[in-house]
Amino acid sequence: MTKIDPEPVVALPTETVVTGRPPARRSPNPFRKPLTSIVRHALLIALAALMLYPVIWMVVSSLRPNDEIFREPGIIFDSFEISNYTDGWNALQYPFNVYLWNSAVIVVGCIVGNLVSCSMAAYAFARLEFTAKRLWFGIMLLSIMLPIHVIIVPQYILFSQLGWVNTFLPLIVPKLLAVDAFFVFLMVQFIRGIPKELDEAARIDGAGHPRIFLQVILPLMTPALATTAIFTFIWTWNDFFSQLVFLTKPELYTVPLALRSFEDAQSVTNYAQMFAMSVVSLVPIFLIFLFGQKFLIKGIATTGIK
Repeated sequence: MTKIDPEPVVALPTETVVTGRPPARRSPNPFRKPLTSIVRHALLIALAALMLYPVIWMVVSSLRPNDEIFREPGIIFDSFEISNYTDGWNALQYPFNVYLWNSAVIVVGCIVGNLVSCSMAAYAFARLEFTAKRLWFGIMLLSIMLPIHVIIVPQYILFSQLGWVNTFLPLIVPKLLAVDAFFVFLMVQFIRGIPKELDEAARIDGAGHPRIFLQVILPLMTPALATTAIFTFIWTWNDFFSQLVFLTKPELYTVPLALRSFEDAQSVTNYAQMFAMSVVSLVPIFLIFLFGQKFLIKGIATTGIK
């Protein structure tokens, strides 16, 4: 008879055979994660306080007497002067609401101009085919690096010959010509992320480029449009150089020019009133960031600009 050797028996780990479970792992320290989170948040709060300190100091200084602002540079109140706001509102040749209105008119015109012109130019670069498309796109990108100081002199000569100096037209009309290449590039990147199958489906239904742009592409561009509107508001509201060049009449002054008017080289400057009106001018920007932060982050994150 043939002898059959028995199969070798493989020994299993004792714990696996008996319990059917792998060896127990050592539990992590339960206090390590909360402690790390507390330290991280403490550092973030400290950095935020450091960055916000100049703004806090300006707000505190707007509530102090003028002679105590630089004598006691801390943020602890010794006296409270709410009259700085009422006096600063009427300290210049015109009430401060005139300058707020002038800035609002320019800001609204620039926002509308950028939204209309830059979105149309972006659609052309992203969806249309035309001669030397890449060349024109490269020239458009190169214009981002062109500083305003290079073009301000020819612009002033042109607008002076047109009779537009001391009007809002030199600040608004160029926005209707898609001169802000940054926003064109931002929208081009966003449109390229929209599937072209949507365009083809609309084209099958008989839609042309105007209808595709208005009914298909534009409704999907809400984050990019919101980002453009927010940046245009901030940059235009804070613009000082171009407004100083084209606006010389006091009744046409904007908020930056009005704040500059508080500084007088021949008399004592009332810094308390200037800081008070600076706080007033920051309120619109704060509200824009407060209500538009979600669209701003989404618009930048979805356009490939990181």
